Amino acid sequence: MDKVTILDKSFKIFFSQKEIEDQILKIAKQLNEDLKGKNPLFLGILNGCFMFAGELFKHLEIECEISFLKISSYSGTNSTEKIRDLIGFNEDISKRTVIILEDIVDTGHTIDYLEKLLLAKNPEKILITSLLYKSGKYQYKDKYKVDYFGFDIPNEFIVGYGLDYDGQGRNLKNIYSIID
Repeated sequence: MDKVTILDKSFKIFFSQKEIEDQILKIAKQLNEDLKGKNPLFLGILNGCFMFAGELFKHLEIECEISFLKISSYSGTNSTEKIRDLIGFNEDISKRTVIILEDIVDTGHTIDYLEKLLLAKNPEKILITSLLYKSGKYQYKDKYKVDYFGFDIPNEFIVGYGLDYDGQGRNLKNIYSIID
């Protein structure tokens, strides 16, 4: 489908499933190289990262674990810039490499929140991995590097492949940008 309608908005295709999977494979290959022998903990940020995390994990060949944390900062098509921790995090990450898995890094407020939360638990290292990265909108470049990402995108609202519009569209296999 080149165009889809979700609720009251229309969207056009932005990235195909093939393009997405190709980028995820590149990220996985780099993680396999960089984290060999580390047994990192991947921390997936729900709900959006579930498809990215699932596809990424099919290609990881290193020893690793995964856990999930549910955080929300969106309402409709806009970031509220207020973080709500909805599901807790109990893993011991002391002296471990932790990789934050995001569907999209936008303003960076979620990353800032997570870094503070995780640093209090004394990890060896925190890395940030995201399928999508809005580098032009990211406000924490001087503080936190986005270490691995699939696509650097403009400041457009997108849906599909785990990303939603008011809870809808996460199941789309492609990523779509808003038309109106």
